[in-house]
Amino acid sequence: MEKNIPRLIISAPQSGGGKTTVTAALISALMKRGLAVQSFKCGSDYIDPMLHSHITGRSAYHTDPFFSDTNNLRSIAAEHSAGSDIAVIEGAMGFYDGLGCSCEASTYTVSAALNAPVILVVEPKGMGCSVAAMVNGFIKFKENSRIKGVIFNRIKPEMYGYYQKIITEETDTAAVGFIPEISQAKIESRHLGLMTPEEIVGLDEKINILGEKALETLDIKAIMKIARSPEYPKYKPIPKVPCGKPFRLGIARDNAFCFYYAENIDILKELGAEIVEFSPISDSVMPDGLDGIYLGGGYPELYLEALSKNHSFIDSLREYASNKTPILAECGGFMYILQGIKGKDGKIYPMASLTDGIAELGDRLCRFGYITLTANEDTMLAKKGMSVKAHEFHYSDSTENGCSYTAAKCGGRQWNAIVSKENIHGGFPHLYFPSNIDFAVNFAERCRENKNL
Repeated sequence: MEKNIPRLIISAPQSGGGKTTVTAALISALMKRGLAVQSFKCGSDYIDPMLHSHITGRSAYHTDPFFSDTNNLRSIAAEHSAGSDIAVIEGAMGFYDGLGCSCEASTYTVSAALNAPVILVVEPKGMGCSVAAMVNGFIKFKENSRIKGVIFNRIKPEMYGYYQKIITEETDTAAVGFIPEISQAKIESRHLGLMTPEEIVGLDEKINILGEKALETLDIKAIMKIARSPEYPKYKPIPKVPCGKPFRLGIARDNAFCFYYAENIDILKELGAEIVEFSPISDSVMPDGLDGIYLGGGYPELYLEALSKNHSFIDSLREYASNKTPILAECGGFMYILQGIKGKDGKIYPMASLTDGIAELGDRLCRFGYITLTANEDTMLAKKGMSVKAHEFHYSDSTENGCSYTAAKCGGRQWNAIVSKENIHGGFPHLYFPSNIDFAVNFAERCRENKNL
């Protein structure tokens, strides 16, 4: 990151505390001031970055200390912030919430790695002076918290002066504005988090309302002053992957399949991939001339009938599979290549049947969290013993989850994962290619080999 590019982290005491709303409002306001904003997300979330990208027009990336070591985290943030006026980083969960009972891999870890100042989003409903005790607790809980400001969320305008006075007199930080409750700008959520940008009716209007209100209620000058931090920490740039011969990679992109790490797509492009997007919901057939296929996560359980009845599309996918075209399927994409998905109505909706198993949506998260995947055998992406960082976040499960890899959580729990066949690599985990570039290199090479068949 260039030394003259300001940066800051938007965090909160807990999940659901308004980070996403405040981040969206701030990004919109900064852009209305004519600034180029590069956004990042702490943690493994796919949906918040999609909202960021919708606002900025730029891909959003992840500053995730589980996926990346300190040097690589700094390099990722620096590379993608080039050419922007400010980097805005949205935190994950509560500021100090990390792996297990620790602060490890928390938003606090990211602030330390990037030497980035933090603005804490606080919802003070039901509190008076106690809000100062909470804020001071966050400031002093760990050495050098880097908390430099507070934004109050969901308060009435007439209450801001009251809370501002408390923060000014009773804490070692400053109040830099507030966002009131704005019913007409509410962004809806569901079981995996926010709705995707394409599904939110009137999203552009909502973002505009948030941005206009933020220009009125946030102290943008003070926030920019906070963002102009000390010198960016030193790092060694991540070596670029060597680009091979070009190949055509089909990527599913619609309301049912939309969860991808931008870093993964970038790496595949660097390796020579020409990206061809398609929709299993609305396209009648797969695009011609694909050398590989990537089916990402999303919400297939919400589009069961449309997916199941698109017979011509499924037939064209099966034809690619029979011709040994490499297929990488993650989470929702994995559900799609199974024999079927059982809906809430109890009916099993037939799917692509590229591998055995029936998926069903449950009532709670299943095998949730960060994992390290280690290959138990040679697969399309890895030799036996190779490992990659990944993340699982799903309510569905399958009768056949595969056993080609061992998934291990930091706390010691392990389970089998990933169905691996000659040209198919499918499972619930979302792989993070920057944690082991060889997985992407091997996938690209298999796609190029398929091109030569």
